[in-house]
Amino acid sequence: MFLERRRGRTTRHAVDPSGYQCATLASQLADEWIKLTRRMSLSGGGSEYSGAVRSFAKFTDKYLSEAGTDPAVARLDGQAVDLVEVLYAWEGDLRQKYGPKSKQPYRRARALLALIHQRATASPGIPEYLRQRAKAPASYGKPTPQPLDEFSNAERIALRDAARAAVRATEARLDRGRELLAAGNDPRIGGWGDLPNLVWATRARMVNSQVLQTHLPAKSRWWPREVVDLLPVPEGKSRGPGVRALGRELGRLLFPDEFDLQAFRVLLLLGMTDTTPEELHDLETGDIEFTDGGLRLVQTKLRASRIRADLHPEVELKSGGEEFTGDGSWDVPGLIRRLLAATALIREVFDPDPYLFVAVRQAASDGELRGSVAQFKSPRYRFGFWIASQRDGQGRPLKISDPYEVRRLRKTTKVVRAVALGGTVSDLAGDDNHVEVYRGYYGHGTTAHIMAGRAINRSQEWVFNRLVHKPVLVDEVAEERLEEPEVAEELGMNVEVAKAMRAGELDMGLTNCRNPYDSPQRTDNKLCHVAPAMCMLCRNAVIFYSQLPRLLLMSDRIERMRTALPPPRWHAIYGQQRVALDEVFAECADRLPAARQQITELEIRLDLPLGQRTEFDR
Repeated sequence: MFLERRRGRTTRHAVDPSGYQCATLASQLADEWIKLTRRMSLSGGGSEYSGAVRSFAKFTDKYLSEAGTDPAVARLDGQAVDLVEVLYAWEGDLRQKYGPKSKQPYRRARALLALIHQRATASPGIPEYLRQRAKAPASYGKPTPQPLDEFSNAERIALRDAARAAVRATEARLDRGRELLAAGNDPRIGGWGDLPNLVWATRARMVNSQVLQTHLPAKSRWWPREVVDLLPVPEGKSRGPGVRALGRELGRLLFPDEFDLQAFRVLLLLGMTDTTPEELHDLETGDIEFTDGGLRLVQTKLRASRIRADLHPEVELKSGGEEFTGDGSWDVPGLIRRLLAATALIREVFDPDPYLFVAVRQAASDGELRGSVAQFKSPRYRFGFWIASQRDGQGRPLKISDPYEVRRLRKTTKVVRAVALGGTVSDLAGDDNHVEVYRGYYGHGTTAHIMAGRAINRSQEWVFNRLVHKPVLVDEVAEERLEEPEVAEELGMNVEVAKAMRAGELDMGLTNCRNPYDSPQRTDNKLCHVAPAMCMLCRNAVIFYSQLPRLLLMSDRIERMRTALPPPRWHAIYGQQRVALDEVFAECADRLPAARQQITELEIRLDLPLGQRTEFDR
């Protein structure tokens, strides 16, 4: 037998072979479980292995009895029963019981096979067919679950705001309870009809269903008004709330329950980027140390067997910034202080285990209040129930996407960190994850995909802007002053080139060229051979307003070719030129009607070299 103590609860793990018909087989497997647990110093007493032994022994009793075989003859080192057949049938039964998406069939089969393999290694009496089966993997592999996506930014803000409102409401309720407590007296002296006296009795642990039923009138409508007002509004029930509901509400005036703690839990998980829900739940008061700079937390990650200390600095509020109500700010140190203050009376009255999350629960038997470590497992205390109970500023239910998994909060904080840093995967993984873990569990989310898409678009735009150059558009004023050194230098040319350009010596058919012997299309310093067709994509091109009619004719030609060529070929030949022309036209849109009129009045034609005309038309 092994005892496991976690979060204030002690769990007993044991296997009693006498409780099964196959007592010998159960005893042999239990021996292997004890050996393996001690040898490997398994945390939790090797509960996975003991559970597998109990499950297999129970199934063996049923399976062999239905087959007409006495389960008592089953043993690992015997030939009377084909245990391999029983193993396969047991795995199939687990699969049917838990479903194809459950990990239990894989885990239990793997655990039992490990025990049999350990026995086979140390004992020569194990049959060969059972020995070989123990070496093989489980019949059903470990299912791959669908990774959880993070909450969207709007959902994160909605959850944060709802949690803050819930914390304020909890603190206001507890403040009222303390005021009533200060005004109350022993009800055995002052009477049970006053609410402050009932609160005093609750603090003294004198209240349960039997006591309230004895000292209060039989029907709740005969109770004092301030006591009746404390009761919750009945929801479609024929019978209104009674002494049990009153005892619960009296307790909530002094002590938070797990529903109240959910708000603190949500805010802390949103504020602690490197803390899992399990680490947060396992925090004890001894792991918390307030320093001059903030808060130091000692956290334990069980799966990684790692203990680390994290420092959460205080967040200083700037003057004129956000105003907070309550007992502190919303940073991690402030939230921990507020949580400790809210649960201080629980520790004083009930002396529970020294965990951070402690709450009061009403006993099902007598309605007595008991303080213990919060588990967040009861249906009315789970994360999903808390979300369904929240309302936004307009009183409407929160619009939060399924599933209501608290683990999504951690993924959300990881994504917020990724957005803030915008760095490499190693930066985003942080100190508490390997790069591969981050890729597998956090890098798949919607926000990560959007960020990756934006990064790709930015890089493509960067490359395109450097590969594709649009011409320089020169208006009439700049054209008249083109030979001035300052103007020519601004346009990337010297005075001699500017004079030649104004004289029409550098006109390439569609545009002017600052240097026809420096074409980006060739490296031999010879005259450009692709003008004028590629001038719109050349860094040397200079356009005068007088050349707009020719550009319009070129634009018309490109549009005609759209119908003559397959789309992929048209985009390959004309796509970038179309974009470059559109950018030029956007800069001088008011000049285009006049240019169109010049084409008609002067009967301007577009002249292209025959070779290029043939190349583009075929």
